[in-house]
Amino acid sequence: MSTISIFAGAYCQAEDVARKTAENLKYTFVSDKEVIEEAASQFGVPASRFIRTMNGKISVFNSFTHEQERTIAFLKAVVAGLIREQGVVVYGKSAKLIPSHISHVLTVGILGEASFRIKNAVQKEGVSEAQAQKLVHKDAEALTKWCEKIAGAAPWIPDQYDIFLPMDKSSVDEAAALIVKNAKKNVLLPTKESLAALNDFVLAAHVETALVKEGHSVGVEVKDKNVTLTINKHSLMLNKLEDELKSIASNLSGVNSVETKVGPDFYKADIYRKHDFEAPSKVLLVDDEQEFVQTLSDRLLMRDVGSAVVYDGQQALDFIQEDEPEVMVLDLNMPGMDGMEVLRKVKQSHPSIEVIILTGHGSEKDKNLCMDLGAFTYLEKPVDIEVLSEKMREAYKKAQIRK
Repeated sequence: MSTISIFAGAYCQAEDVARKTAENLKYTFVSDKEVIEEAASQFGVPASRFIRTMNGKISVFNSFTHEQERTIAFLKAVVAGLIREQGVVVYGKSAKLIPSHISHVLTVGILGEASFRIKNAVQKEGVSEAQAQKLVHKDAEALTKWCEKIAGAAPWIPDQYDIFLPMDKSSVDEAAALIVKNAKKNVLLPTKESLAALNDFVLAAHVETALVKEGHSVGVEVKDKNVTLTINKHSLMLNKLEDELKSIASNLSGVNSVETKVGPDFYKADIYRKHDFEAPSKVLLVDDEQEFVQTLSDRLLMRDVGSAVVYDGQQALDFIQEDEPEVMVLDLNMPGMDGMEVLRKVKQSHPSIEVIILTGHGSEKDKNLCMDLGAFTYLEKPVDIEVLSEKMREAYKKAQIRK
């Protein structure tokens, strides 16, 4: 029995086709929803983070947290486990996680003309044509970002698929029948070579998961149980990094050998950073004194603390709606919305964010009010960077316990 991967644009009846195919073949139907739920359950990561990654949204803190790489590794592990069982239809963005060289996987692409998709979006969502057009455009952007990250290519290159179905020219039943017909061909029967490729994919997912759990983000390839790890960011202690990576991978069941190499991006300016799960890596600095806050950000970077910077209260509130930090360092006296009001709003809408007040014009009254509003601590400028760093670590630990 083959495996079928179906990747599709939104609003072109693709899920109906995928479900019909699974029904006709008596295969198990698996969508992104099931993959995300399983990944969230297995790895203890909120489903919202997997959805964010699949939608192509990258956190500004990602170079420190490796959140995108970690969630993709977990999704791969789930998909790899699912397709070890034959007779599965994998539908959605998850389908792109399956390597194209596993020859008993039938790859299907489903799309439709923009006008067709817009019409379907109007009917399905009950929105205007203009709103439907925005939904279709948003989906196209998300699919492009996802495919470029996973496959290094745009989503609709024809040779990526064994079958490509334009749904504006086909009914659901016709499309499903064509997939079923091809799925039954002898060429899609598992072979010794294709099963070996599948096992290598499963092992690669296992290795990648083990590495990201230890804070590492490197390329992973497996061929005949031999693992190659590619380091794509510059490391000042390359030998030590290679030894650590090899130690993690070589201890995993099924691995024959491990080698490391540097990739084409190794000599660029980016520095390799192992994620430190004990240190805050998502810190938002809020202060209208631009030179001060940029200097503070640079000094934190030297201590491997990832931070983002905004210069007023409204920017801070807008930021946390898109990318929630763990710790916020907040000035009180700013033009427009002051820090006290920002603190009040943050603790109302995002109580898990720990807020450190750092001000040069405070008072005992301000301190008491800030603490009553839920601030983690109250510090005055100038502050020793080591004291601030330690308070950030304490705040981060509290935020993790709260979560």
